[in-house]
Amino acid sequence: MANPNIVNVTSIYGNTAYVIPSGTTATTSWTYNGTTTLTGLTPAAGTVNKIDSIVVSNTTASAVNCSVAIGNNATFGSATVTVYQAYQISVPANASLIVVDKTTSFYVTESQSVAVISATGSALTFVASFEAIT
Repeated sequence: MANPNIVNVTSIYGNTAYVIPSGTTATTSWTYNGTTTLTGLTPAAGTVNKIDSIVVSNTTASAVNCSVAIGNNATFGSATVTVYQAYQISVPANASLIVVDKTTSFYVTESQSVAVISATGSALTFVASFEAIT
């Protein structure tokens, strides 16, 4: 089921995931629940993830550009159609940027993914708050 009907919800679980891109290419390996990797914030079968917020923090002394993209498949490969939530936005040194909040939240189905890009490896931390809706 690629896009479940959420009118009759049986459960909503709040989650937080993070990723610190080590390179400068699209990264989809989000960590949540301590050690679990969630590829592209893509939900399990029969579930949809509502992305409530994405905050980017720059932990360096120089400004770094960031991008957040939504892909049309769970693997975010070369054939992925990419739509950007944010594209090459500069995050000032030792500062944070709110890319997504409650007013711009969006849904990710099991046939979609979220990737992040940092212009400098290991300089930015992306934190996403999301609801897994079944």
